[in-house]
Amino acid sequence: MKGTFPIDKFQEIQTPFYYYDTNVLRQTLKTINEEAGKHPGFEVHYAVKANANPKVLNIICQAGLGADCVSGGEIQAAIKAGFPASKIVYAGVGKSDWEINLGLEKGIFCFNVESIPELEIINELAEKQNKIAQVCFRINPDVGAHTHANITTGLAENKFGIAMRDMESVIEEAAKMKNIKFLGLHFHIGSQILDMGDFEALCNRINELQNQLEAHHIVVKNINVGGGLGIDYNHPNRVPIPDFKDYFDTYAKKLKLRDGQKLHFELGRAVVGQMGSLITKTLYIKQGTAKQFAIVDAGMTDLIRPALYQAYHKIENISSDEPMETYDVVGPICESSDVFAKATDLNKTHRGDLIALRSAGAYGEIMASQYNCRQLPKGYITEDF
Repeated sequence: MKGTFPIDKFQEIQTPFYYYDTNVLRQTLKTINEEAGKHPGFEVHYAVKANANPKVLNIICQAGLGADCVSGGEIQAAIKAGFPASKIVYAGVGKSDWEINLGLEKGIFCFNVESIPELEIINELAEKQNKIAQVCFRINPDVGAHTHANITTGLAENKFGIAMRDMESVIEEAAKMKNIKFLGLHFHIGSQILDMGDFEALCNRINELQNQLEAHHIVVKNINVGGGLGIDYNHPNRVPIPDFKDYFDTYAKKLKLRDGQKLHFELGRAVVGQMGSLITKTLYIKQGTAKQFAIVDAGMTDLIRPALYQAYHKIENISSDEPMETYDVVGPICESSDVFAKATDLNKTHRGDLIALRSAGAYGEIMASQYNCRQLPKGYITEDF
């Protein structure tokens, strides 16, 4: 089963470009709000790094989600889209002074702090502005996730977060700083996680940490578990919306929240992944010695995930209903890794046919580059047609 696209309108647009189905996006947001809303104290922030298209951000903002940012530029994009500063959290292992100052000036909800040196700089800059910086400490829980090695973030070997053994001393250090207010703990174990057992393991680790802190009379008002919920790249039409019920229920059942404690989530891919497709045009069909190539005008500069992570995206010829043939789908970039798929079946493909690379709403347009002096792909939403 193929996706549904306004193909006639697509013919008028320069390829490659991203198409965002806002009907899917709005239904996804509705489901998130319904399922999270069943649990008091659950607050969802959208991970801006997944897709910062201004029109997409505006729709997400209107749905009432907060914003999870990892750079000053993302804070600016979130503010411009209408997200209230009071619902913005700012993470990142390497925050520059100007970015910290921006967060302080805007009055964001909190900084997710990853080291004592970072905490000291935030305190110093907050003092200069006569501000109180609200902080959560990102703890590395040493919890693995069943996902690609490049997108695990919660193992002891990863660069992210403060080691569990240092947690109490860091909290005690923060208490001595007059321009720091400790709000809670932050975690993030990885991305594209489909096994709820990984989230259960995180819950168990957090439960242990909470007991440990309470034994030392340390109160945690906010727990931020990050995001990580994956999507079904194999069946974008059959499963357009992730199982948010199972996701939120897992935390509700396994995490022992205290009275009045807030639980924050940072969802990115699960919010926008399935709404997006990269639309590209077939340039040539080339018969190689051992295989047939469909050469398209999109490349790794437009969608880097297959080259970077060997990521799979379902590929559809949305112009043809002819019998299936097998192709390697490749781009025009001067790199051998500029391959979207090998030995994939498409309806018989001709020059000029439009090809859709599905499930490209997350980490697609936002990661595009101008390597080979190429133009950046534009992004269009349903309402643009």
